[in-house]
Amino acid sequence: MSAEEIQSLAEEKMKKAIASAQYEMGAIRTGRANPLILDRVTVDYYGTPTAVRQMANVSVQEGQTLVIQPYDKSSLGEIEKAISKSDINLPVNNDGTVLRLNVPPLNEERRRELVKMVKKIGEEGKIAIRNVRRDATSDIEKLKKSENLSEDEVKLRQDKIQKLTDKAIAQLEQAVSEKEKEVMEV
Repeated sequence: MSAEEIQSLAEEKMKKAIASAQYEMGAIRTGRANPLILDRVTVDYYGTPTAVRQMANVSVQEGQTLVIQPYDKSSLGEIEKAISKSDINLPVNNDGTVLRLNVPPLNEERRRELVKMVKKIGEEGKIAIRNVRRDATSDIEKLKKSENLSEDEVKLRQDKIQKLTDKAIAQLEQAVSEKEKEVMEV
């Protein structure tokens, strides 16, 4: 693998780390009903773990209520059980045809807990980005020996990887900051 390929692979992995962190932050509820909070809930559907959003139409009603209408009415009870067992901690109302999840407004204490979760996800993303940087710089060091790269070329590539790392961490910090504002918004 060439130095350019190592650099582009590192950039790609950093983008994936940012996307992964943003996806995880998207699942954190903010006092408004958001179908993404159901992404981690899976239902045992005919022996196969299936995401709720693949089994049902999930819509937001009046900003505070999620309405879950299964495509297969017989799966209503299984979806209800899966949501009850999940870490969402929202009461499920079953009227026989649809499920309703009322998302209460968050209190100050819960908002602070969610901000801590957001910061933790952000920190895990930064660690992933730094690990990519470490791997890429060590790969370039290995190239130095195997392909006789000059010290200047090695230093140039490592500087470029560091700049990619700084840029990726800045993007992640921006995403964390935006999510914190969203969570703390009353």
